[in-house]
Amino acid sequence: MAEQHSGPGRIEDYALLSDLRTAALVGLDGSVDWLCLPRFDSPSCFARLLGDDGAGRWLLAPTGTVTSVKRRYRDTTLVLETEFETVDGVVRVIDAMPPHTDGAADEPRLVRVVEGVSGNVEMRLRWVVRFAYGDSTPWVRRVNKEHILAVAGPHAVVLRGDRLPYRVHGERAHEAVFTVDEGQQLAWSMEFTRNPDAPAAAVDASDEIARTERFWHDWQARITYDGPHQDAVRRSLATLKALTYAPTGGIVAAPTTSLPESLGGERNWDYRYCWLRDATLTLLAFDGFGCTTEALAWRSWLLRAVAGDPADLQIMYAIDGERHLLEWEVDWLPGYHGALPVRVGNAAFQQLQLDVYGEVMDALHLARERGVEESAESWALQRGLLRHLEEIWQQPDKGLWEVRGPDRFFTHSRVMIWVAFDRAVRAVEEDGLPGPVQRWRELRDAVHAEVLAKGWNADVGAFTQYYGGRELDAATLLIPAVGFLPGDDPRVVSTIAAVEKSLKHGDLVDRYTTVVGESHVDGLSGQEGSFLACSFWFADALALSGRRSEAVAMFERLAALANDVGLLAEEYDGDAGRFTGNFPQAFSHLALVNSAAILFGDTAGRHERSRR
Repeated sequence: MAEQHSGPGRIEDYALLSDLRTAALVGLDGSVDWLCLPRFDSPSCFARLLGDDGAGRWLLAPTGTVTSVKRRYRDTTLVLETEFETVDGVVRVIDAMPPHTDGAADEPRLVRVVEGVSGNVEMRLRWVVRFAYGDSTPWVRRVNKEHILAVAGPHAVVLRGDRLPYRVHGERAHEAVFTVDEGQQLAWSMEFTRNPDAPAAAVDASDEIARTERFWHDWQARITYDGPHQDAVRRSLATLKALTYAPTGGIVAAPTTSLPESLGGERNWDYRYCWLRDATLTLLAFDGFGCTTEALAWRSWLLRAVAGDPADLQIMYAIDGERHLLEWEVDWLPGYHGALPVRVGNAAFQQLQLDVYGEVMDALHLARERGVEESAESWALQRGLLRHLEEIWQQPDKGLWEVRGPDRFFTHSRVMIWVAFDRAVRAVEEDGLPGPVQRWRELRDAVHAEVLAKGWNADVGAFTQYYGGRELDAATLLIPAVGFLPGDDPRVVSTIAAVEKSLKHGDLVDRYTTVVGESHVDGLSGQEGSFLACSFWFADALALSGRRSEAVAMFERLAALANDVGLLAEEYDGDAGRFTGNFPQAFSHLALVNSAAILFGDTAGRHERSRR
């Protein structure tokens, strides 16, 4: 029998499982195509998402023709049910990863159960383990007929279940074919183990699923949001929680790497890290909807990550605060539907992006607004960051979008420098903290005047991407959101109109003008999809400029772009009607939640308080 090499599904065909340590993606076809163990940023053991069957997968699906597939998360949990209808009957596959909420050394576990709903359905379980991003084929053996152990160097997993697969002759894969009758239930569990000679004891799959369901029900009970679109808001908050690394409180931007921003193209990045750009949005999303514990954990992670010499501040860190995210290419994987290269690590950690100073200061100011007491150590750290910013604020940088081109004076970065000094001034004036407030006021006012003089282009009728340029950038839509100018200021209104004309396609908004003439301004080929966070920012800008009814209608249409289980990718290709970019994307879900706060909550009042 020839070894099977089928490719992954569409990005929107996947659902997310998480144990708050790592995450798995399960396709509509019943295949787990992505799983890194034991952490989000560890090497994968299933990487079919970036290649084919030979890169690792765990399939559990009918052998025959499937006439329909329906799936859902149970209520607001992360217990996934996928129902396959065939000519012979109906079966239901239930998937879960029992969460770990503290620093205990429990190993990640994936539980799968199949239930016979009607008739008699023949099923196939196909288990292909490939460690090290598909490069390492393990030694696989049965142990006392109780479990299967797969080991390769430091990597090991254990598979237990009611029907253990056998090795397929001539292939490096294990498979079992069996029939599930109406009312019958079969179960499997796979767990990572640090000690292959003494793995953890077997668990009851039904108990693990029930425990997972209880955890998510209890967590959702803390959410205070009772406004419109509760399903979308709650699913987004649950997704953000699922992307949280419980031992530290860090939140990964996405659990995947190298899902292309341009289908078949080279815009492929590793997003399994924590970006400081998410700081304010994360605190707003969590604390604004009752998730105070998560907000405090994120603040603690933020303070630990940025501690040290202020000159060493980075735009991103690993989930444990590690600083070195060295980028390299996995040249043995063919990439998602041929999109190369496949990257591990992210060289952008070395970039100078001055906007992060504003994002850190804004997030910690927000924490004080929400009643989190400022410590002497935290304020000393912030003063250190400000001292360094005073020395470097007149330099150009790479900007919010991590453009791998020349340094420029990006307008958004300059606005966020203003935010940094503005929040410092307010810390003294409103919270009584010590500091050279007069100097900070002068710097704040100088930056404000500079942005108005150089960031605004009267010929274009908009704030442009960088000083002296004509290109537009959706990040300028955040000017009213951070309080730099009122939402109804004529320059803000004109910028919204310019973005609408040049970057907006229906309800979708591009990040920036990618192609000018024959050249790509960011040095990369291909046209990326529209950035979903930018699309929500446009709705926010509409609301803050007084066009609330249009903003609400746009929000509703954007929320409807989520896939069948409520998840959003980084971008959306309007021409192809496809998700693009890493998935699910925290930034997109953060933008949805905070748009809901602006439109249906009291967050708009915060922007009034932020304004000079």
